Amino acid sequence: MSIKSKKNIFYAQSGGVTPVINATAKGIYDEFKKNRKFFGRLLIGKNGIAGALNEEIIDIEKEKKKEIEKLIHTPGGAFGSCRIKLKDPKKDQHEFNRILEVFKKYNIGYFLYNGGGDSQDTTLKLSKFFKKNRIDIKCIGIPKTIDNDLPGTYACPGFGTVAKYIATSTLEASLDVSSMSNSSTKVFILEVMGRHAGWLAGASGVIKGINNNAPQIILFPEKIFDEKTFLKKTKKSVEDDGFCVIVVSEGIKNKKGDFISSSSSKDSFGHAHLGGVAPILANLVNNSLGYKVHWAVADYLQRAARHIGAEADVQQAYDVGRQSVQFLTKGISDVMVTVLKRKRDGAWMTGKIPLGKVANKEKKLPSNFISKDGFSITTICRKYILSLIDGESIPPFVNGIPNYSKLELREIKKLK
Repeated sequence: MSIKSKKNIFYAQSGGVTPVINATAKGIYDEFKKNRKFFGRLLIGKNGIAGALNEEIIDIEKEKKKEIEKLIHTPGGAFGSCRIKLKDPKKDQHEFNRILEVFKKYNIGYFLYNGGGDSQDTTLKLSKFFKKNRIDIKCIGIPKTIDNDLPGTYACPGFGTVAKYIATSTLEASLDVSSMSNSSTKVFILEVMGRHAGWLAGASGVIKGINNNAPQIILFPEKIFDEKTFLKKTKKSVEDDGFCVIVVSEGIKNKKGDFISSSSSKDSFGHAHLGGVAPILANLVNNSLGYKVHWAVADYLQRAARHIGAEADVQQAYDVGRQSVQFLTKGISDVMVTVLKRKRDGAWMTGKIPLGKVANKEKKLPSNFISKDGFSITTICRKYILSLIDGESIPPFVNGIPNYSKLELREIKKLK
């Protein structure tokens, strides 16, 4: 690879992936092609920032154009993701020096990092490190999280499509359990992601009124879980409607502040592994009330469900990718791209917020988004979520199966 005067862009995907993160990559690619005069090449880190640390860099120009076009509707992280939290540079600069070494070697002048709060922390740390060493590398964070918990942005790309999946799945499951409730299952519990913020659990509330009161109970991380109140509400729901659908966030806590379901193991970001609150609640209901209970954990299914994409979400994801490159052409750095409210013509607007106001911060459900009894969403929350699950973006199908992108991920030859 020849080194040219024009600086290259380094883009990478980070953290838990979403159904639309590759739409952001497509937006970056398209805008890069439109602005070739400003840049050298668009290089992509294999498996997030690990691509820089391991000097594993993908040349997107070597991919087939038809496969690049499919990125707009392909779930997962097409280039690989990672959960790597960089150490404090004041205590350990090894990783930072390594990244800088690789960036210098490959003439990187622009860094685009696509991820959630921890990933924005990585972008911020690198930006400060580059500045301290008087290295001119522009750094832009790009939002991505199904949890919708990044501050400073109207919505997070990835949330809308997952919210649509959860709402749809809750509706379909409610029709199933209600039809069986007379002589069989009375309660169905769906566990969804959400460590500290209940946006995903809340998404199920938009179906209220379609099949009686389902979901009769939504359990949010923002509300303390009280066993007695929960069982009382479950019993009354079954008595009133004949069945009860419960959607629970994985991150609900008891009065002591402990997760109802957690393990002693932690991920590389230092977060306790969660999952398994649904069977705990199922046993509680069955043992206390005697109802037959079925439960399910959405887990990866929710964040990989691109077969029923929200058009609004796909557009947001694509637009933040394009905007990140546009910021680079204007010399903008040290910010995260944001999604703003729609214009009157229906188009989504984008903006920016300083990385320091986003990194390692979380946006929880506002109190006015949760009903007074703590088991449902309010009208204002419903209106907000409906705006994000609007429209259908269906991928093309071949032989009855979605035709997703399959990249070769060929790495560029390592430079000496």
